[in-house]
Amino acid sequence: MSLMFRGKEIFKPLNTGRIDERVACVREWVANIFFYTKNGATIMIDAGYNYARLGEKMRWLDIDPAAVRYILITHQDTDHVGALERDSELLFRNATVYLSEIENRYLTGETRRRVIYGLYKLPMVKTDNQRTLLRDGQILEIDGIRIECILVPGHTWGHMVYLIDDEYLFTGDTLWFGADGGYSFISTLAEDNKLSVRSLAALEENLKKRTGKIKIITGHTGWTDDLAFAFRHRTELCSPFKRRMHDPAAPYDGYDESDDTEENARGARLAKQVDHAGKR
Repeated sequence: MSLMFRGKEIFKPLNTGRIDERVACVREWVANIFFYTKNGATIMIDAGYNYARLGEKMRWLDIDPAAVRYILITHQDTDHVGALERDSELLFRNATVYLSEIENRYLTGETRRRVIYGLYKLPMVKTDNQRTLLRDGQILEIDGIRIECILVPGHTWGHMVYLIDDEYLFTGDTLWFGADGGYSFISTLAEDNKLSVRSLAALEENLKKRTGKIKIITGHTGWTDDLAFAFRHRTELCSPFKRRMHDPAAPYDGYDESDDTEENARGARLAKQVDHAGKR
């Protein structure tokens, strides 16, 4: 993966740190995992890679892995569930995992994950955590935290995004932010790109009905509270082969974590995405 995307200006993950007082972020190579904390309760959104430095980086944010009892999974790709796999450190062995009932079919083996336009079959992910299966439109309340579950298939068949407390939307791999706005996520990694585009249209319409600003937080390319920016190119695919869609602000090698440090994590807040014209 590192060699495939090096110099492509594709991945630009947030470094470890905090977006605001409720949302903390850990960077794991090119992916981000998030922690939402309110009234002393913490919910984890996605579980990253099987990553040796996860516990260390959580300590930078003063988050104890043992205190995490609930994990929302957008989809089961290994850069989003690695810390739950049987051969991981099992930091979250006692946590309950929430994911869509459709996405769970990958974990049971009923469906196999395919990428590169369906040509390559990925290994089956195996995890022993207790699971709670979710439906589209379902509302959860966990320790006073409201979670709305929205099915957005395309990248995977059961990909789900989560709107928390009507203010924070965690999108996993549905959106990719370029320099000039959001696109449908990386084309070579989708189960069905046409379905991804239709799902983004439905998601945008859903969000337009809401009042107040929503922070739209992606799994690989940062966040914004500008709805128009987030969906500006929703009918277009992020392609590794189309240079104009890439972002010159992205690092040459997204897997180089040399600028992700404890000092930075405890310092300034993580800035939102800025568009090509410098607007926020």
